[in-house]
Amino acid sequence: MGGGHPLRRDRRAEDAPVRGRRDRGGLRAGRRAGRDRGEVRDVAAGDGRQVMTDFPGFPEEFAERYRAAGYWTGQTLGDMLSASVAAYGGRIAVVDGDRRWTYSELDFRSRGVAEGLRRLGIERGDRVVLQLPNIAEFYETVFALFRLGAIPVFALPAHRYSEIGYFCRHTEATAYIVAREHEGYDYTELAEQVSATVPALRTVIMVGEAGGFVPFDDLRVPPGEEPPAPEPSDLAFLQLSGGSTGTPKLIPRTHDDYLYSVRESARICELTPESVYLVALPCAHNFPMSSPGSLGVFYAGGTVVLAKDPTPGTVFELIERERVTITAAVPPLALAWLAALPTSRDLSSLRVLQVGGAKFGVESARRVRPELGVRLQQVFGMAEGLVNYTRYDDPDDIVTGTQGRPISEADEIRILDDSGQEVPEGRPGHLLTRGPYTIRGYYRAPEHNEEAFTADGFYRTGDIVSRTADGYLVVEGRAKEQINRGGEKIAAEEVENHLLAHESVHDAAVVPIPDEYLGERTCAFVIPAGDTKPRPIELKRFLTARGLAAYKVPDLVRVVDEFPHTPVGKVGRSALRRAISQALQRKDQ
Repeated sequence: MGGGHPLRRDRRAEDAPVRGRRDRGGLRAGRRAGRDRGEVRDVAAGDGRQVMTDFPGFPEEFAERYRAAGYWTGQTLGDMLSASVAAYGGRIAVVDGDRRWTYSELDFRSRGVAEGLRRLGIERGDRVVLQLPNIAEFYETVFALFRLGAIPVFALPAHRYSEIGYFCRHTEATAYIVAREHEGYDYTELAEQVSATVPALRTVIMVGEAGGFVPFDDLRVPPGEEPPAPEPSDLAFLQLSGGSTGTPKLIPRTHDDYLYSVRESARICELTPESVYLVALPCAHNFPMSSPGSLGVFYAGGTVVLAKDPTPGTVFELIERERVTITAAVPPLALAWLAALPTSRDLSSLRVLQVGGAKFGVESARRVRPELGVRLQQVFGMAEGLVNYTRYDDPDDIVTGTQGRPISEADEIRILDDSGQEVPEGRPGHLLTRGPYTIRGYYRAPEHNEEAFTADGFYRTGDIVSRTADGYLVVEGRAKEQINRGGEKIAAEEVENHLLAHESVHDAAVVPIPDEYLGERTCAFVIPAGDTKPRPIELKRFLTARGLAAYKVPDLVRVVDEFPHTPVGKVGRSALRRAISQALQRKDQ
């Protein structure tokens, strides 16, 4: 494609105006006017440095401490890839089906895409919502954005308009990159909805048949002049929190803090250039991206293999064909793999199965080594920061009965009772943490930050844990009103708000119910508005039509006349959980 092509297509009606490029000063005129009104809080300084005022950064005294200790090395994510290219250029970095890219090829491709994005007007500090499945273009794109200093906003393939529209509006995203199709779902209508309803969005880029959008292949131009490098302390990307409120929270990660977690994770997991890591979970999820995940593998010079889906047939075939040595799963997925054994596939290359995202029960954990013949590593952490691992030399009772210990000696842990006092060793309490890779606040969420973080910077995780004498954590449950459905975090309030939009619903309460396979499932209790009782299937279809991700649609719906209430008038969720559990028990009898 010619170098002068603007790579821009009108996403709306043919006679609608195409949104203009940025001006040469680096900010669109409309945005500059908004800044003057105090509406824009994240802009570029005159010398190109990013001024971050949309979230609390690390206090300078802590930043100096972390640099002096060697936790923060002044490297960016783009620098990390460059270092790996210099050391391992000819080795295979990414395997996606029949595509096999070396480190040098990945680097060349990402530089070309960076130039293509630059020609679209995407610049340093721009937010770009990225919704791609497990395909090589994901890494091609993220490293391109890292080099530009643009900010990926990581969305998951399961998200629909409710989530994607919010991410685009909340971050004032200027671009949205999405695949045309994944697992039978055509994202064209979603892209059209977002394009039509998000004023700041100027560009939609689509992998595959693009229709009226910008084809991703058009970004693949010869690399241009290297853009000015971002600072290691700059915002690198925004991740999604599985928080318990109805509004998703965005997690700001800097190059410095995230790369420390990546490097330490790679060391703990003993990654080498011979490591072959299978990405079976969504590649944009924090667990398969950094614990140690694909970024840890790229740091170590190993190979990342992408699975189109996590089914046993797909996973076992890839383990055999690519001689996979390590992979990660959430508990339901690990149980599905175990249930598919024995297999005729040769799984002898696999050395480590990581399980995280939700607590892995002791009895299930004990099955991994004898049935799969590999070492189990439990991983407990959060995209906000703290990550815990069991170590490879830990005894079996630690590996199966705990969720690991922190990666860093600088991870500060507090376990408190309801009154804020430290609990004795072995007693459960609320987990709070602070450290060199744990954020100090969410993106554009000042009110929530006051609740989620203490005045001295500790993050209230919402987890109830106990700690062993050796410093290992045992997850006991969640303090927040959040449902953990097989590792997918669901905010009850969000689903309730969608249900309340239905004309036949007077009130709604969503609660978790125990499930042997998923850990928890969701049940929605609804009180009808008037005499007409909505049918459960009707409500599920309604939620899907509103663009709610499939995993958030309640597994069960019960129509009731009233809710139990606590003495202060709150919905008695414990009583609702007991009611549905008793009903299910009666059904099984």
